[in-house]
Amino acid sequence: MATGTNIRTYFQGAWHDGDVAVIKAADHGAWLGSGVFDGARYFDGVAPDLLAHCQRVNRSAEALMVNPTISPEDMVALIWEGLAVYPKNAAVYIRPMYWATDCGYSAIVPGAGTGFCICLEEIPMAAPDQSATLCLTRFRRPVLESSVVNAKAACLYPNNARMLAEAKARGFANALVADALGNVAESATANVFMVKDGEVFTPIANGTFLAGITRARHMVNLRADGMKVHETVLAFADFDQADEVFMTGNMSKVTPVTAFENRQYQIGPVTKRARELYWDWAHSL
Repeated sequence: MATGTNIRTYFQGAWHDGDVAVIKAADHGAWLGSGVFDGARYFDGVAPDLLAHCQRVNRSAEALMVNPTISPEDMVALIWEGLAVYPKNAAVYIRPMYWATDCGYSAIVPGAGTGFCICLEEIPMAAPDQSATLCLTRFRRPVLESSVVNAKAACLYPNNARMLAEAKARGFANALVADALGNVAESATANVFMVKDGEVFTPIANGTFLAGITRARHMVNLRADGMKVHETVLAFADFDQADEVFMTGNMSKVTPVTAFENRQYQIGPVTKRARELYWDWAHSL
């Protein structure tokens, strides 16, 4: 079942209308998990940081020993070609994907063959006041020695799904997740920021989670606006004492957090300003 509507698929050199079947049962990606993807957004006629997302999907493929076959620049051109049929006011999720199609010298190792597609789906942008609640989870982010955490790899997401299922069973929307040492890494689906006494804090990138493209953009924007932004080690107690908390990711850009376990938050001025700055920057492109 698709997440969005009005789907277009680029596969084997052409754009197709609809959710086209692209992967075969014997493809390495289907039965051994060598799939990677990235996500960008089109809204109000702009696609912020599109090249950066296309560059990252190629890096993700290489991290899984899958050979990328499309240059980031050509990928950007293909995406704009696919977006041309959507109205300017459409909000579209942009998802380029790679997977291995054959096996190498053992069944586990990807071979030289690579599948590639781009999926475009209309998915509305979240409203500014559409918030989320967070709870603790017993599941943690893995480390590079055990998982390909340096890639946006499909095989990482079942762990995230366990976190979300646990959170939703307790009545929360998402989970605040620890790394292997017990420090806060991110949420189950997005990077996370907190605000204390007018200063912004986010977990330092330590190789256990993807330090997102949107996360980086927010830090640049907030610093340019005169705010102090710290990348540092953060504990759950820090979030319990925070004045504001918000998540950032490609899908919604900024998601205010209104609760962490029993701690309640307001949607504060820094959270609102982060969203304003992002939209101002995106529309300036």
